[in-house]
Amino acid sequence: MAAAAKWSETTMLVIDMQKDFVDPEMRSPLLVTGGEAVIPAVVEAVAVARKGGIFLVWVVREHDPSGRDVELFCRHLYSGGKGPTVKGLKGAELAGGLFIKEGDYKLVKTRFSAFFATHLDSLLKTLGMKNLVIFGVQTPNFIRQTVYDAVALDYEKVTVLTDATAAARPDIHLASIRDMKTIGVETPTLEEWRR
Repeated sequence: MAAAAKWSETTMLVIDMQKDFVDPEMRSPLLVTGGEAVIPAVVEAVAVARKGGIFLVWVVREHDPSGRDVELFCRHLYSGGKGPTVKGLKGAELAGGLFIKEGDYKLVKTRFSAFFATHLDSLLKTLGMKNLVIFGVQTPNFIRQTVYDAVALDYEKVTVLTDATAAARPDIHLASIRDMKTIGVETPTLEEWRR
């Protein structure tokens, strides 16, 4: 089967791979400790998607400098026009080695799930997408919430690439992966998935 035909109904969601979440040099209060380590696997997964003709969606946070569009529990991190992933600041940029190309799609979210208060479901259903491959940071929050919403929205196959996904601690990551498996989500490594 040709790659384009094989993946024609699949979308890859790359979630929150932004400097404030994965680059220790940013000194962000929202740094995901394991995030930097998965960057090479994320870069490779994106390359596989592009080669195979998989629709690529970059899900990012870009907040108002005042923090007024951030969850209540994080608003204290915003003052003086600065805070994690403020639109236009360096921390909101994609991590090194990652970039949006023509044909990719950028989706801005302001909550954990990529589906919450966004047009993602409408976009994907309009394009005839039935399968999702999801990875990025962080496993118990952004990844898990997006996965649960995808299952609730009846996507036929939801996959999380376990070695291209990270949490603050390995035990939290593994517990979240086990939790998602219980609702029928596939959880291969990148190498297992690409076979």
